[in-house]
Amino acid sequence: MVKICCIGAGYVGGPTMAVIALNCPAIEVAVVDISVSRISAWNGDQLPIYEPGLDEVVKQCRGKNLFFSTNVEKHVSEADIIFVSVNTPTKTRGLGAGKAADLTYWESAARMIADVSKSNKIVVEKSTVPVKTAEAIERILTHNSKGIDYQILSNPEFLAEGTAIQDLFNPDRVLIGGRETPEGLKATQALRDVYAHWVPQDRIITTNLWSAELSKLAANAFLAQRISSVNAMSALCEATGADVSQVSHAVGKDSRIGPKFLNASVGFGGSCFQKDILNLVYICECNGLPEVANYWKQVIKVNDYQKNRFVNRVVSSMFNTVSGKKIAILGFAFKKDTGDTRETPAIDVCKGLLGDKARLSIYDPQVTEDQIQRDLTMNKFDWDHPIHLQPMSPTAVKQVSVAWDAYAAAKDAHAVCILTEWDEFKTLDYRRIFDNMQKPAFVFDGRNVVNAEMLRETGFIVYSIGKPLDPWLKNMPAVA
Repeated sequence: MVKICCIGAGYVGGPTMAVIALNCPAIEVAVVDISVSRISAWNGDQLPIYEPGLDEVVKQCRGKNLFFSTNVEKHVSEADIIFVSVNTPTKTRGLGAGKAADLTYWESAARMIADVSKSNKIVVEKSTVPVKTAEAIERILTHNSKGIDYQILSNPEFLAEGTAIQDLFNPDRVLIGGRETPEGLKATQALRDVYAHWVPQDRIITTNLWSAELSKLAANAFLAQRISSVNAMSALCEATGADVSQVSHAVGKDSRIGPKFLNASVGFGGSCFQKDILNLVYICECNGLPEVANYWKQVIKVNDYQKNRFVNRVVSSMFNTVSGKKIAILGFAFKKDTGDTRETPAIDVCKGLLGDKARLSIYDPQVTEDQIQRDLTMNKFDWDHPIHLQPMSPTAVKQVSVAWDAYAAAKDAHAVCILTEWDEFKTLDYRRIFDNMQKPAFVFDGRNVVNAEMLRETGFIVYSIGKPLDPWLKNMPAVA
């Protein structure tokens, strides 16, 4: 029986291993993590992450050929294939601070594998890692090999949160990078055989190690670039009276461009886009390519500009001050159908409003109050460390309260800011919300989910990103 072990029970490791276990009943899959609370959650009724369809998959296999354990060393030493899916945060100090990936957790995982292994292993990079990480890992393992053969593969994940299970069952492609030696090709084939249980052969792509590592960074950079492109257009649309939805629809009809990732918004978030672009920038700088580095930096600059523009629009519309005013924040996750708040634009928008002394009432159907408070008090990049290494429960932000539904959040508020495109926000009773708000009542739609004309008829002053401006907003400065 082939045994697979995955180090790291997070957003990537847990769902990926659950789908492998379901599709490969003859393979024993163990997911290990040093966090006792996280493993207990994986073994309990309330899984530690929310992902549509994940519950059913885990419950079908758990205890049969899918196991969650804190006994890291036992499962690593028994495994034939070891996936490493640990945090790779952005460095906050030292060489490459603010851009380079911090490989501390990766290196300790590699050293632990070398310590406990008694048989040959295939080690698979699953975390997003900088190009040439495999080489570093290979060196650690071979210098500590005690006669054991290690083959390193890169198998980056291309999951979109909210559709991760769907993406795993029906991937656009599975990418496996390995050494182009007889042993390397054999290892690549072994991993290919696992995926071939349910993925058509023509969707399993094999490359060399560096191409696989760089493909992941490149894919995320291209996606983020599309979002920043349409967000840059949204600012021009507001200035000229064009409608960004109409522009992106027209552009997306070009088959060379396509319609995906062309929705203007308050900005992109998630654990990968910004981190991967910063990583790409650092690699370019290290390789003497400043022009290339500056090109990719602009994608992040436009994203930051979009969040600042949104905050400035809110403040300038409300008589240039939000001090002491209650503002309802609808949505805190970085996108709908996930509870993930990593790098969510909501954090910067809320911090911007709090900086102007606003009082915030936040509602998100999947994000806990503890998580919201933690996000609003944490330093940049702290979120990407394992939870037990993050700062302890921070002092709560006094001007922030968390509501149990959208109506409670909006009661007595001067404005509503929609920051996540949850479906329920499209069907709220906005007449009821309007009646319970201070007047004039504002809606700032950061995801273009509401029907602005209907809301204006109700009495709201509405700002939708990239849409023709409400007469009220026309003479207000967009960016302070």
